[in-house]
Amino acid sequence: MSDEEEYDASDEEVEEEEEVTDLSNSDVCTKYQEASKIVNLTLEGLVAQTVVGAKVLDLCKFGTTVMETAASKLYTKKQNGKTIDRGVAFPVCVSVNDVVCNCSPLNDNEAGVMPELKGGDVVKFDLGCHLDGYIAVAAHTVVVKETADSPAPPEDAELAKCAVATYNAMLVAAASIAAGKTNADVTKAVDRVAKAYGVTPISSVRMHQMKRYVLDGVKEVALKEPAPEDPVGVEEKVPDCKFEQAEVYAVDVAMSTGDGKARPGAMRTTVFKRNVEQQYLLKVKASRQVLAEVDKKYPTMPFTMRDLSDVRAAKLGINECVAHGLLTPYPSLHDYSGKVAHFKCTVLLLPSGTARVTGLKLPEYFTTDVEADEETQKILAEIAEAEAKKAAKKAAKKRNKKKKK
Repeated sequence: MSDEEEYDASDEEVEEEEEVTDLSNSDVCTKYQEASKIVNLTLEGLVAQTVVGAKVLDLCKFGTTVMETAASKLYTKKQNGKTIDRGVAFPVCVSVNDVVCNCSPLNDNEAGVMPELKGGDVVKFDLGCHLDGYIAVAAHTVVVKETADSPAPPEDAELAKCAVATYNAMLVAAASIAAGKTNADVTKAVDRVAKAYGVTPISSVRMHQMKRYVLDGVKEVALKEPAPEDPVGVEEKVPDCKFEQAEVYAVDVAMSTGDGKARPGAMRTTVFKRNVEQQYLLKVKASRQVLAEVDKKYPTMPFTMRDLSDVRAAKLGINECVAHGLLTPYPSLHDYSGKVAHFKCTVLLLPSGTARVTGLKLPEYFTTDVEADEETQKILAEIAEAEAKKAAKKAAKKRNKKKKK
């Protein structure tokens, strides 16, 4: 046998042993779906806890506990002597009013963080869970009721219009992410919805492909194209890409009744992610301590400083890590120009079509007289019809089970 033949044979052997980590593997698909159930369960719990007097920090801790507890009950059997990695994939963030995203405070006295929620406050939740590195994410917007028994929160026509537009844009974007279509198709669909409702997509928000242990994949979708009048370098055009079957995407949409230009504020940045491609010999002891802990506990997923063992050391050392590109910061962004809403879901590109597996329904108190354009209305009607059929099928299965008993 020649050397070339020997090489080919070993090559085939490696290919046979290679683990399939996309949706063509049924086990992978199940892990995505189970992680999605945990995300939805956590969101439901957070919504129920969002009442007058609730604290942002307490809500962050509550959501984290729900996710970690639920994840710990799944896949408990060890593989090769180890339990699978699981838990939080994106820290629970609770952003209030003009804060668009990424608020996960270290303590109750954090600068700029609302100490206690009041009736009428607008709250945006954002979080993610993973099982064995397979990530599901979601975001949701609610308004704090005056009392727990209040039938509805205070009315705000502009906010309601923004929330309806954002939610519908998320649904339409999710339906547009299908094998063979492009990211430009999705951006056009979101832009069409925004114009119909008279709101502005927040330009810094992106939709991303997700892979195992990868929250922000290479393929991404912009909510809007950079405008000709935008300063050079402020908003870059994303590279063109085409969606393929067996891929997973985070469909992330945030909109504003203002200019849609979210900016960092005075609030401390507490959420970071390790940039695994970057290496640097840090000078400060506290910085080395922080990086060592991050490499051990959070080598790929975003984390909050609150979960590090020594927060005081983290405050001292985190800046050097960021300055040399070892950590990527997720700053809290603000839009002071108008009302803001944020919704996000996870979609799986399956052989049967695109499946939206995370996200709650739009709160019923968000209603508006403004109508979507004709094409958007058609897509929303098709989505509603498909969901009604799915619900009827599920109800029929339940009835049949009861009859058999």
